[in-house]
Amino acid sequence: MILHHLEQSRSLRIIWALEELGLEYDLKYYKRLPNFSAPPELKKVHPLGKAPVLSDGDLNIAESAVILDYLQSQYDTEQQFKPSEPQDVLQYNYWMHYAEGSLMPLLVMTLVMSKVSEQAPLLVKPIAKKIAQGVQAGFIQPRLSDHIAFLEQHFKQHDYVAGAFSFADIQMSFPILAMQQRLKGQYPAINAYAERLTQRPAYSRAKAKAEI
Repeated sequence: MILHHLEQSRSLRIIWALEELGLEYDLKYYKRLPNFSAPPELKKVHPLGKAPVLSDGDLNIAESAVILDYLQSQYDTEQQFKPSEPQDVLQYNYWMHYAEGSLMPLLVMTLVMSKVSEQAPLLVKPIAKKIAQGVQAGFIQPRLSDHIAFLEQHFKQHDYVAGAFSFADIQMSFPILAMQQRLKGQYPAINAYAERLTQRPAYSRAKAKAEI
């Protein structure tokens, strides 16, 4: 089993899952180019040149949620990382899709808007900055604030997203930890959830292995 791992990417989640499962695997590291894009070598693994990609025998599996579902269904023999109660399974599936389908697009848009004025030609930098600030204030921030309030309320009532710790929590970890850096501890329930995740021994091992 080989995990194709790009530095500073969502690949960390898959390393973490592999560590939780105690599986043997090899890591193939790829460094980002100066413009922060992935190197062309990744296109030899997957046509889109994205990471993570898990190679298991003849299979090349892309997309974090798909990889997590594959690992859980094939290798979680004791059913430790997916709930069995129907209502928890529904929550598990919800958060698996929510992470990348609802939360991450807003965080990516925030990052992109923050770079607009940096990338704009000198003469239009002030205009570009005002446009970016307007998009953030009028569109992104109100929606992101709703998500933050939603998450804070959920984690006031639940330690994890779907009953006990599961792979849905690993899927949620990327946006939560990225968002936590911006929130600076202002939301105690989200902060406590992030701490619960990062205190897991398998996360610490994965973090160490992910650093190129």
